[in-house]
Amino acid sequence: RHRSKWFNAASVVARADQIRGIARLSFVREIDLVARFSKDRSLERELPFDPTRTPSLQKGSTTHSLDYGSSYAQVALIDVPPLHDANYAGDGVIVGVFDNGFRLPDHETFQSLSILATYDFVDHKESVVPDNPSPSFGSHGIYTLSAIGGYTPGSLIGPAFRATYLLARTENDSSETPIEEDNWVAAIEWADSLGVQVTSTSLGYLSYNPPYDSWTWEDMDGRTTVISRAAVMAARKGIVVCNSAGNNWYNPDRNTLNAPADADSILAVGAANADGTRANFSSVGPTTDVPPRIKPDIMAQGTQVVAASGSSTTRYVLTQGTSLSCPLAAGAAALLVQVEPNATPMEIINALKSTASQASSPDNLYGWGIINAVLAVNALTGTETIIPNPLPSTYHLSQNYPNPFNPVTRLQFALPEASSVTITIYDVLGQEVTTLLQADRLSGVYFVDWDATNSNNNPVASGSYFARLQAIGVSGRSSTIVKKMMYVR
Repeated sequence: RHRSKWFNAASVVARADQIRGIARLSFVREIDLVARFSKDRSLERELPFDPTRTPSLQKGSTTHSLDYGSSYAQVALIDVPPLHDANYAGDGVIVGVFDNGFRLPDHETFQSLSILATYDFVDHKESVVPDNPSPSFGSHGIYTLSAIGGYTPGSLIGPAFRATYLLARTENDSSETPIEEDNWVAAIEWADSLGVQVTSTSLGYLSYNPPYDSWTWEDMDGRTTVISRAAVMAARKGIVVCNSAGNNWYNPDRNTLNAPADADSILAVGAANADGTRANFSSVGPTTDVPPRIKPDIMAQGTQVVAASGSSTTRYVLTQGTSLSCPLAAGAAALLVQVEPNATPMEIINALKSTASQASSPDNLYGWGIINAVLAVNALTGTETIIPNPLPSTYHLSQNYPNPFNPVTRLQFALPEASSVTITIYDVLGQEVTTLLQADRLSGVYFVDWDATNSNNNPVASGSYFARLQAIGVSGRSSTIVKKMMYVR
């Protein structure tokens, strides 16, 4: 099914006699079942709402530069709006969102979203729209992606709406089988190969459908499940891994965590109500290793969260769960990465935890508390004020890096205003090789990668190529910029 470079392993579907034969091979060290999990999504259904008749949802403050509509409360609770005012929205940061697919990628809130790559690790295809026509397939991914990256002024604005996204479908809603943990490991390795810096996963696992045996709360030690071990490896490779803590309520005798929320060096995100109190369904720690570790790590709003609908391209809904608090926190983490691109995952994590609302007395119900994005930026930079991030003044296309390259290179471009952008690759004869991007983007700084081994599903020959940016802004201003590149096989 998948190969894992990180674990020097392969996952397979095999009969018992085949497994015994594989175990006898001299180069095989260990064989293990890759997962035993299931999820309860009953809390995370969408609830239609009329913003004009929902007074409990605070509207956006007129003191901020953006109109958040009814989504203001969820970003204000973690103090994101001041960073948006200073023009930080995730520009140039690659964020991976792993979920059950993305049913409506053409929802209006994603019209300006920058998507670098997508892959369905369930059905092994590029599109992350599930083949099953049921609206429930892939709707959860729409909720989580819109919570972190949606942009519809007056309705919904996510923390990192100008980040660049990798979307992976890792979960199959048809059943709970042992392959989903395996899919997540494949997805995190894929995302790492594309330069991901922050991941948001609103999936968590504890028990599996028969006939598969289940993990138990005693296995939540950060070292037992493959997915938790992979999450730790990702953190060590420079990725800020954010995962929902789980919706398994409180148990006074033990933890109620889902893997990989038990992993060390990642952010397990619990759910708070809009008033900052803990949502009663939010999972609790501690982990079962010795000494036990506090979980969750941090909190963000996980009730009455405004998200895009999974069944209508123009509708918005309310939903809840740690699945929604996780992308909000991950979005804040992406803003910190934008402010300090060279910060390590642990520096980002420590900045968020040390400035959270309960940092002085963390516990297993509330972790270090509700994060504060502004205070975390100040802690990360060692300053008491946010230095504004200036908007680009002109259209710009940077020289690709690396150059010469083999086989992947990156192009960064800047837009001084919202624009329709096309980036096309040509050969020395002026013939079009491939179109890397054709989309609308907000003002900001972005990048796009070109893999010369997969241009319209065909590799290209060594030699010189030209990247051309064509942009037309909302004001009518336009620009065409060309850069020469060298591909060496």
